[in-house]
Amino acid sequence: MKIEPNYEYFVKAMKNQTPDRLPIYEHHIDVPFMEKATGEKLGYLLDGTTDEKKLFFQRYIRFWQDHGYDIVSFERGIPQSMPGSGSLRGHAPGVIQNRNDFDRYPWDRIPDWYFEQNGEYFELLAKQMPENMRAVGGPGYGVFETVEDITGYMNLCYLSEDDPDLYADLFSMVGDVYRRIWKRFADSYASAYCVFRMGDDLGFQTNTLISYEDIRAHVLPVYRDIVQISHDAGRPFLLHSCGRIFPVMEDILQTGIDGKHSNEDAIAPFSTWVELYGDRICNLGGIDMNVLCLLPEAEIRSIVFRTIEESIGHGGVALGSGNSIPDYVPVKGFLAMNRAANEFRASQMR
Repeated sequence: MKIEPNYEYFVKAMKNQTPDRLPIYEHHIDVPFMEKATGEKLGYLLDGTTDEKKLFFQRYIRFWQDHGYDIVSFERGIPQSMPGSGSLRGHAPGVIQNRNDFDRYPWDRIPDWYFEQNGEYFELLAKQMPENMRAVGGPGYGVFETVEDITGYMNLCYLSEDDPDLYADLFSMVGDVYRRIWKRFADSYASAYCVFRMGDDLGFQTNTLISYEDIRAHVLPVYRDIVQISHDAGRPFLLHSCGRIFPVMEDILQTGIDGKHSNEDAIAPFSTWVELYGDRICNLGGIDMNVLCLLPEAEIRSIVFRTIEESIGHGGVALGSGNSIPDYVPVKGFLAMNRAANEFRASQMR
């Protein structure tokens, strides 16, 4: 079924209003998954010539458009522009283990490197964007994840006790890098985006990864400033964060975020998120990844309609997976969710 895109529906939901048509949303769809679903090669283009990158965005955007999305998720990660990073992403040893490592690190040069490496991607995205679609995203990853990526999680935990000053300085310096990059992004590349987004996984199934006090002291002040940058640019701000973060959720809301994505049924069903926070922010997601990977198509379809029904009357909502669509998700599982959601959306427009 053909659904013409209109990103204003998504923006309205992000403003915690109920649009005439339910938006659908994915935080990320892996390029290898797109290749598997379409049979069309895509990934090699992103590292090619300018013309090949342009072709990438044409095909990439078309995938979202063909599946009924009003928006395109696209970001370029900040840690990839930080020398020696990769502890979180690739299990590399932390490049910063002590004060000497911290003092030698080229903090001031990272924003320039980031835009030298990624500015062309944002420019080409804007040039290929259809009139009625916009992107969601921006500079990728989050403050906590980036500190993890340059120290390693275990070493970060040791530093919190062994060298609390260095521990605090790491968050402070990464925070400053994020503020500088986000301000420059908002000034130069906002036109292609209708919503800015940060992905920062603060928790796991049973708790947060660092203490509540450390999140409040070292992470959320940076969120607050980036949300302000987003709002100053006229863009709602979306936080993606996995894990059981209920104990700090009220503090997160005080940063001014407009929407929250990521849910896992093992932590709490999506209905819990919309009941607790739907009067204040947009909630995005709903369909657990295990559902998409393990259940038959008819059952996925049923869960989609039930999730939509449970979400009605709870503020802005956008439906999609509870996390993302990596390459191991079965195509038939994704399509069962996508087609059921689009069937409901088409019925709203009759």
